[in-house]
Amino acid sequence: MRLGLADEVLTRAAELRTRGVSFAVATVVRVDPPTSASPGDKALVTADGGLFGWIGGSCSEALVRREALVAIGDGQPRLVKIAPDNHPHPDPPPEGEGEKGVVSHTSTCPSAGALDVFIDPQLPRPLLLVVGGTPAARTLVRIGAAVGFRTWAVHPGAAAADFPESDGVVGSLDLSGAPVGADTWAVVATMGHYDEDALAALLPFDLPYLGVIASRRRMQFVLDLLTRRGVSGLDRIRRAGGDAVGRSQQEIALAVVAEIVAERHAREPAPPLFKATAVDPICGMTVDVDGALHSVAIESTTYYFCGAHCREAFLQQHAAASRA
Repeated sequence: MRLGLADEVLTRAAELRTRGVSFAVATVVRVDPPTSASPGDKALVTADGGLFGWIGGSCSEALVRREALVAIGDGQPRLVKIAPDNHPHPDPPPEGEGEKGVVSHTSTCPSAGALDVFIDPQLPRPLLLVVGGTPAARTLVRIGAAVGFRTWAVHPGAAAADFPESDGVVGSLDLSGAPVGADTWAVVATMGHYDEDALAALLPFDLPYLGVIASRRRMQFVLDLLTRRGVSGLDRIRRAGGDAVGRSQQEIALAVVAEIVAERHAREPAPPLFKATAVDPICGMTVDVDGALHSVAIESTTYYFCGAHCREAFLQQHAAASRA
């Protein structure tokens, strides 16, 4: 196991988690020599297809990269088995049953080795940003954390001790220090105390959801006041919880979180970003076109190869066909 490089992969993974970036960690868990990978080798694959680390040479890297991108897209871990056609399966599944979470690929590399790679996607949790110090706001923080959100509480003058269940607390309406991003869901639960100022502070951010808990009459009053102030983007504000307003504050908070969760699940996930690939005409392996080390251009066609041996075999075949 390459301890130094594996440690670097984990250090970089921790940095990406802190920044809220999606990535996957690929770990070699079994090998059948000959192969250039060893158990414990690791690589980190980012959502743009970047790969840092080591999980074997050209015969495995492209396959692992593509499976990692799929894992980032669907959020599901998987065990990737890469082996030649004639390689015996080490752990055959019970008759009539498939292997859940297992993806098998046939390797045509000359080495004829095999390896299993576990891919673990790491996706940042969505952020629920709650403004207010009301019972509804505090319940929103508790329920949001319970269903998997990171939660940040915003209330002028508040300290961390005021919201012990929140991941972060902002004691003013200056949100520059809050980790607001593309997956931030914001709710103003001030119950009329400073709705307008809170919404004005949130509107500059591109949020998938910006709601305020208010009656219909109060909602219209808030919108009219913001219009007179010259604030734009008011069509993005919604009345959070809808008809739940008027019930207990805890019930309202529950309805708002349910609304956010339903809308978030209804959104189509972004498709995984695949790099352009080509099939090695000699061995049939999938090769990443971008940055390919071995290629041959013949007339208007470029052929890509997993390694120098396949490129040389192709050139020999082409030369023989040209002489015939």
